[in-house]
Amino acid sequence: MQENIINLIDENGVESAFEIILTLEAEGKEYAILVPVEEEEAEEALIFRIDQDEEGEILVPLEDDEEYQIVVDVYNTLMEEEGLNFDEDEQ
Repeated sequence: MQENIINLIDENGVESAFEIILTLEAEGKEYAILVPVEEEEAEEALIFRIDQDEEGEILVPLEDDEEYQIVVDVYNTLMEEEGLNFDEDEQ
């Protein structure tokens, strides 16, 4: 399970561990869905595009709202197909 754990450094220089819970493809690009390791009940996930550079794979934050929504839609479709969709009205 450790291979799915990565450390990210925020803009304040604080390092936090995240688990890659899913990778998916949308419109020919690959994305990683990450959740914080320390938060048991994490309500939000982070989405990064997986790009290649000279050293290998890098995670690039999404800055485009349209790209973000495309990935969220693909994620929701995958969850529905797996029977894992979450209906917020059933809380």
